[in-house]
Amino acid sequence: MKILTSLVVCAGLVAGCTSADDRILFDGQYFNAKVRKVEKQRDVFTVAVKPVSKSLDGALQAGVYGATVYCVNSFGSSDIIWTAGPDVPQSQLNIVKDVLTLQGRCPSGQ
Repeated sequence: MKILTSLVVCAGLVAGCTSADDRILFDGQYFNAKVRKVEKQRDVFTVAVKPVSKSLDGALQAGVYGATVYCVNSFGSSDIIWTAGPDVPQSQLNIVKDVLTLQGRCPSGQ
């Protein structure tokens, strides 16, 4: 009985993690931001954010947030050196098929 109770509690906790109420909105919208390391360099990463068509400002904010969380969780610092970052003019942003891609490096990872 204790095992069954534990399983039900764990299932409830996991289900709560994906709640729409727990999502962070940027510019009033929800964005799907995926952070991935580049090849085998854990300190170098890309962030793919979609759909940009909802709000470019929101997509940029979501990308910066995702990158910051990655660097803090991986290296304990929110410092980021952008190689293709949010600070470039809008015409120079890497946007393909409604996906914004940013790239940077966590300097603490050197």
